[in-house]
Amino acid sequence: MKTKRIVISGGPGSGKTTIIEELKSMGYDIVPEISRQVTLEAKKQGIDQLFLTEPLLFSKKLLEGRIEQFKVAEDCQSNMLFYDRGIPDVSAYMDYMGTDYPQHFHDACTDHSYDIVFLLPPWESIYIQDNERYESYEQAKLIYEFLYRKYANLGYNIYNVPEGTSRERANYILDTLKI
Repeated sequence: MKTKRIVISGGPGSGKTTIIEELKSMGYDIVPEISRQVTLEAKKQGIDQLFLTEPLLFSKKLLEGRIEQFKVAEDCQSNMLFYDRGIPDVSAYMDYMGTDYPQHFHDACTDHSYDIVFLLPPWESIYIQDNERYESYEQAKLIYEFLYRKYANLGYNIYNVPEGTSRERANYILDTLKI
């Protein structure tokens, strides 16, 4: 049985992790977001905002981690595995920042294909800034556009997840997967 790799992505503060946690509570296998982990590791080394001070190094660490996460499906016993962000998110954020990056970032996107992509559009009423989420809501909207463009340019059919409770949004994803 091949496990379907399902990405849930979107700009910061759009509810991705809440939906991932909802799916987990419903018994589905998930792969958590790792950017906060990379940020916290950098803080332990005295770098307050690695993404802002060294975006290429931050993105390289994220890319390596997401490639490792991609491989989780190879040993997964479930028919579906939900990812909190995918490999293309890395280069989409680099594009948003206007930062050049090596060809292997793009190659990683084309060499590791997901089965389906769900994007969460910006949702102002749930958006909250915190110590790891420094973007304004306006920036979050732009990031969403870069993410959408990146996945579309890679040939993915993109499903936008409507607003609603975390359970309603998770059910939308599950219902869409039954197509």
